[in-house]
Amino acid sequence: MKTQAPERYADPLPLAQALIRCRSVTPNDDGCIALLERALGELGFECWRMPSQTAGPRIENLYARLGKASPNFCFAGHTDVVPPGDTSTWRFQPFDATVADGTLFGRGAADMKSAIAAFIAAVSRAKAPFAGSVSLLITGDEEGPAIDGTARVLEELKARGERIDHCIVGEPTSEFSAGDTVKIGRRGSLTGVVTVTGVQGHVGYPERAKNPVPGLVNALQRLIARKLDNGNAQFQASNLEVTTIDIGNPATNVIPAQAKAVFNIRFNTEHTAESLEDWINKEVSAAMQPLGLKADVVFTRGAHPFLTPEGEFTEVIGEAVQHATNQRPKFSTTGGTSDARFIRAHCPVAELGLAGTTMHKVDECVSLADLEKLTRIYEELLTAYFAKVRG
Repeated sequence: MKTQAPERYADPLPLAQALIRCRSVTPNDDGCIALLERALGELGFECWRMPSQTAGPRIENLYARLGKASPNFCFAGHTDVVPPGDTSTWRFQPFDATVADGTLFGRGAADMKSAIAAFIAAVSRAKAPFAGSVSLLITGDEEGPAIDGTARVLEELKARGERIDHCIVGEPTSEFSAGDTVKIGRRGSLTGVVTVTGVQGHVGYPERAKNPVPGLVNALQRLIARKLDNGNAQFQASNLEVTTIDIGNPATNVIPAQAKAVFNIRFNTEHTAESLEDWINKEVSAAMQPLGLKADVVFTRGAHPFLTPEGEFTEVIGEAVQHATNQRPKFSTTGGTSDARFIRAHCPVAELGLAGTTMHKVDECVSLADLEKLTRIYEELLTAYFAKVRG
């Protein structure tokens, strides 16, 4: 399938600016999906709007495909952005998409509207017909709960028999310049909320009360004392971090009734969520016994660890980056989570995008040189993929 691409899409800058000017702070779309649907339609893509609303406001999603043959190479990304914060501290207004000193400024410039524009520009530039299909899966719910976005679209695609063979997520996972780092896996994420319940009372009569704070402190000490692991060949060590301790007691002469703490574990393949939950429950229970207190632990499983093993797919990525930049990328599994955690259950996935040095910050930006570099990388990747990978 060969695109009939208008030349204007070969330059990623205008589309990146148009997307940034949409104030698409999660869950608002503000016209982003319609803008992409129009552009991709002009490039010959068949587009499907897939809105979803199960956990709050309606989320706009888009799946677009060029061609019907396999393999199906998919680009996944999101148009929603985090709030800009105090706009008076920005050099330029965050939704003006200002270009100054060879740099594009705006919320979403790095994370990750520019990458979407770069991929569309790469498709537009591609000279040869694709020996397969190219698709885009774009969501408006990555920075939010991530319930009605990529995960929901993947369920719908699977239900109708749509197969994705390989996927690139355009998150800003490079370190300093586009293509210097490719994420081929991520650690898992497990959040726990420990609530210790005692008996409220006057501090002058402790025998009539039961203070939950010593129990919470004891539990946290037991959890943070353990070194979870030393990492392995693919992943850095797992770590547990206490993120907040809340008692909510405004009085200095009252023993509180409850004490609560929240922690998060980023864990590698040396553990499972189940094994960690079992260990935590045992430690918390042991911490309560000598004090005669009660505690509950509520877990939220954010993601399971995954790895795309190095092989044909990663070699194609590495060659494409090297051809475009004269630099071999580093394969990594560090950092937080992304929608790749949902995609990995459907096909091999890697993350390749701009540098993440300014994402979520004041004056978020991307240099025009790096935007062009990423476009060349994606163009090389499309060419290499369809030359070497068969469905």
